[in-house]
This record gives sequence, C-alpha cells and structure tokens, in this order.
Amino acid sequence: MKITPILTVDRIEVSLPFWVDRMGFEKTVEMPDGDRLGFVILTRNGSELMLQTAATIQKDEPKFAPSDTGTRASLYIEVDDFADTTKRLNGYPIAMPQRDTFYGMREVGLFEPSGHIVIFGARSPKT
Repeated sequence: MKITPILTVDRIEVSLPFWVDRMGFEKTVEMPDGDRLGFVILTRNGSELMLQTAATIQKDEPKFAPSDTGTRASLYIEVDDFADTTKRLNGYPIAMPQRDTFYGMREVGLFEPSGHIVIFGARSPKT
C-alpha cells in the first residue's frame, strides 16, 4: 500500500519554493489550470506529495472541495538526516522549536506557505 498526501492550496506557486528549493523535492508532474498550476506531484527519496488548488478540486469533484479556507492538513515527516533538514529550514519561520520527545524523536514544526502544519522528526541520538 502506498499513501500519498494531497495538500489543498489556494495557489501552488506560493508553496513550490518551500517544497522544491528549500526541502529538495522534485516536481515530476504538473497540470496547468489557465495561467496557473492546478496540480503538481513532488517526489524526494521515494516519498511523494501532491499539491492541488481548491479551484481545480471544485471543478473536478465539487463534493471534495474544501468548505472553508481554515482547513489545514498536518504532515509528520520522518527524516533520516535531521541536521540536513534543519539546515534547509535555516531562516524559515519555525512554529515549534526543536525538541526531544519522551517517545524518542527529535522534532521541529512549522507552517508551510499555504498554512499546513509540517513536523519533521528523526530518531533522537542515543545518550
């Protein structure tokens, strides 16, 4: 089984610099919607993330369109290299400062440009 999150956004172009330039994802598929992007598939190291505009969801399958703009998804992304991830986030606004949890994870959390919650985590080093 493969599970791929789809983040609903107002404008894909706002989120692409975060996911591609900063976090190292590659845009492998794109679907235009007029003079903007309507849908993209991003991949990195075997992981896949999709971004789709609310407008294209409304056109394609209205019952799945968000009913309000306050809807947020939450992603927990486990990474192999926490140092690389925090380096990529350097200068980006962090909502949850780095912490080590009782369940053995080192984490940092933020809101990506479209307002979705993203928490990056890695196994805490053994002490």
